[in-house]
Amino acid sequence: MCGIVGYIGHRDAYPIVIKGLKRLEYRGYDSAGVMLYDEESGIKVCKTKGKVSDLEAKANEGFTINGNIGIGHTRWATHGVPNDVNSHPHLSNSGDLAIIHNGIIENYAPLKEELIKRGYTFKSDTDTEVLVNLIEEVQKKENIKLGKAVQIALNQVVGAYAIAVFDKKNPNELVAARLGSPLAIGVGEGEYFVASDASPFIEYTSNAVYLEDGEMANIRLHKPIKIRKIQDDSLVDPYIQELQMNLEQIEKGGYDHFMLKEIYEQPSVIKDTYRGRLHANEGIVQMAGVEDNLEKFLNAKRILIVACGTSWHAGLVAEYIFEEFTRIPVEVEYASEFRYRNPIINKDDVVIAISQSGETADTMAAIKLAKENGAFVFGVCNVVGSSISRESHAGAYTHAGPEIGVASTKAFTTQITVLTMIALRLGKAKGTLSNTDFHTYLQELEIIPEKVAEALETNDKAKEIAAAFKDSPNCLYLGRGYNFPVALEGALKLKEISYIHAEGYPAAEMKHGPIALIDEFMPVIVIAPKQGHYDKIVSNIQEIKSRSGKIIAVVTKGDTQVRELADYVIEIPETSDALSPLVTTIPLQLLSYYIAVMRGCNVDQPRNLAKSVTVE
Repeated sequence: MCGIVGYIGHRDAYPIVIKGLKRLEYRGYDSAGVMLYDEESGIKVCKTKGKVSDLEAKANEGFTINGNIGIGHTRWATHGVPNDVNSHPHLSNSGDLAIIHNGIIENYAPLKEELIKRGYTFKSDTDTEVLVNLIEEVQKKENIKLGKAVQIALNQVVGAYAIAVFDKKNPNELVAARLGSPLAIGVGEGEYFVASDASPFIEYTSNAVYLEDGEMANIRLHKPIKIRKIQDDSLVDPYIQELQMNLEQIEKGGYDHFMLKEIYEQPSVIKDTYRGRLHANEGIVQMAGVEDNLEKFLNAKRILIVACGTSWHAGLVAEYIFEEFTRIPVEVEYASEFRYRNPIINKDDVVIAISQSGETADTMAAIKLAKENGAFVFGVCNVVGSSISRESHAGAYTHAGPEIGVASTKAFTTQITVLTMIALRLGKAKGTLSNTDFHTYLQELEIIPEKVAEALETNDKAKEIAAAFKDSPNCLYLGRGYNFPVALEGALKLKEISYIHAEGYPAAEMKHGPIALIDEFMPVIVIAPKQGHYDKIVSNIQEIKSRSGKIIAVVTKGDTQVRELADYVIEIPETSDALSPLVTTIPLQLLSYYIAVMRGCNVDQPRNLAKSVTVE
């Protein structure tokens, strides 16, 4: 949520900041703003409700874009409605300090009340304006420089934040800090960049420092970065990483939307995810994070999976796979519920935390709770160097590459790929999976990218069905076994990007309520591959048909039984039951995409949603 960009160096800051904000649009936002500084004009702020393009248009109406120092922000409203005044950057009462902020200051109300007593006034309803004035009050009261004032102020606040602060009295410095929200610093030749992730500065430098929780950085021209712990002021040696992404990866590559590009990347990114780990011919699955901790997995009495949203759905698929392959009991929890319900966590539990961004606040909190109770935590995420990858005892990256579209697609399939490989390795080691089955699954997983590519050939069929149902107000998704979580995920995709109300159900549960909704206007998407509970789901389809529901069936190629009952059929290649979610999800992604496009929705940036949910 919220995007932060900052620049200090020898180039014009404005184009860098604006381009960086556009790269962060995937995070979801409702307003945007920029601050620039030059000696002649001082601090200049331009901000507006709406998109970065609206900000550019406003800046073209007389805003002076000179300056080699700038900060920019895309805001996702938490405190105060989306409008020009509540947009960032915010200035202190004196006008000397400017701040951009991602996160929530939970104790802003008493701080604001105290500052008002001391003569401060507030233009916005935001917690961020409280923070910048608190920093100013500390600075004036203690007669100290910006960095120290930021540190003292942050020790008085409760909440989550990634901030960049500028003081015009010392215009060769930016101060950045983080707690719970991600922040990266790009290190160039005589220049520095600050951003929520590395995408805004990838074309300028391949070197980055990722601040850890509770750290702040003094970023000064012509001097090395100085990083300190906020709590105790101790110095931290900056660890400069070489970035593992390129500009081409974060551009659309000829597709109309990032989401469509990412749907079509799935054959290659699934292959990237198992490359070097899966050797089907040799009968080997080798993942360093698993191998180094194999005994912890094998001795686990229980596996707990914590995640949110699409990652939670991947965890549900993994529950079926782990219990089938390893016979270890698995529980899948929403991270947001897990952290608040005083869960029972044992020292011989393995907790698998799944997150595309590696920054999901609730999942991070669940990890910390699990560690406090002595559990072993294994992280599965996509972003190298992210908070979850650092906080976990061990883990595995999905290697999906940057996922820009807010609605996850390739994250889902690559997460399932990683989790399947772990289950295969454990099943082999425990002897709960026969050698024959183990080798069969290895070989099939190796050719899954080809089957996903074949499933992508349903594109035109998905477009045809989308045209028929784009105006439906509701939709029902049904699946059984391994494909029940796929039904949940399909429904989530549709409501996320098209704003059509959709629900996913186990097909057998239809009779326990949802069947009351079925009439000739209700499209019902049924995931009915030949494997698994085929005969049972055929019975469910007959029940829908007898009530005049419109049936869209995802079936195995060559199916005749369901074809006779369904109004529309989408054919996918035959796959084993356990691996079928990797294929059945593809046409559902395409269907959601085309319905959203035909409804005129902003596919990559759905309203009210954010890519990386870094607050509760």
